[in-house]
Amino acid sequence: MTEKQYGGSTGREGKSLSAKANIQNTPISKTKRKEIPKDNSTSKASKEEKILEAGKIAKKSVDYAKSIIKKDMKLLEIAEKIEEKIIELGGKPAFPVNLSINDIAAHYTPAYNDETLAHGLLKVDLGVHVNGYVADTAFSIDLENNEQNKKLIEASEKALMNAIEIAEENLPLSQIGKTIQETIESLGFTPIINLSGHEMQQYDLHAGLTIPNHDNKSTIKLSKGSFAIEPFATNGSGKVYEGKPSGIYALINWKNVRSETAREVGEFIEKEYQTLPFCSRWLVKEFGTKALFALKQLEENENIHQYPQLIELSHGLVSQAEHTILISKEKIITTN
Repeated sequence: MTEKQYGGSTGREGKSLSAKANIQNTPISKTKRKEIPKDNSTSKASKEEKILEAGKIAKKSVDYAKSIIKKDMKLLEIAEKIEEKIIELGGKPAFPVNLSINDIAAHYTPAYNDETLAHGLLKVDLGVHVNGYVADTAFSIDLENNEQNKKLIEASEKALMNAIEIAEENLPLSQIGKTIQETIESLGFTPIINLSGHEMQQYDLHAGLTIPNHDNKSTIKLSKGSFAIEPFATNGSGKVYEGKPSGIYALINWKNVRSETAREVGEFIEKEYQTLPFCSRWLVKEFGTKALFALKQLEENENIHQYPQLIELSHGLVSQAEHTILISKEKIITTN
């Protein structure tokens, strides 16, 4: 998921957003903070095995998604089938499947009663975690047999592969952004400059470094670790703004809430999702529609943060491509 960030900055001051955006740089409150369960294993190899396993499941889930998605299929059906496949394969969704159409760049997941049909230029962004270790991947699909859509998809895919090819420890992050920008521009399109890739750590989708989609002149260097690289190409202006609420949330504060229902739902969120993003659709399935009232109370109490949909500023079409890479003794594309 991208950084406008799930957990990230809004870009209103020229900062990158991770399309799994940075929750407006909001840390989990230390008020009544509980420790996020970490991997008991101290073995680096064991942690890397989980990262690689998550990547394998993500790759199989992408293959499955490509096999089932058809024009005019309900987005709700697509999302639920992909998420069920992730679980069937032995992982858990690291965030709700994002199904963003045309000028919506990121953060659209269907609601429990969503009737929207797949059409246009559809971006499918999915994540898998194994004990909190995440694989993040995305692809775009043209459902209209449209040449412009196909060229946009080619632009983001080529930018991704060119960026991965040069990515190595100690490379300035700006070089990755420059490669993405030059590739997309060479094909006649514009990168979305206030969306970015991101580092990932256990139960932390947007940790540490952000991977720019343009030459931001950063001298910060790529380190060892797990990273999502995710170029967005558009025929629009090259920026996104925050649109309607998405129904995608993350837990940011464990403080008490007065409502018994909200408290019950909040305890479930803490246990089931920890600090990874979740959606109203999942909670309605667990608690019924009373979950929507509980989410409203939790949001008002500042226990959770709701991400906005991210819309291309001039309403241009947007394509996305994404892989996770692990930089350790060697570079591994975990989701390919």
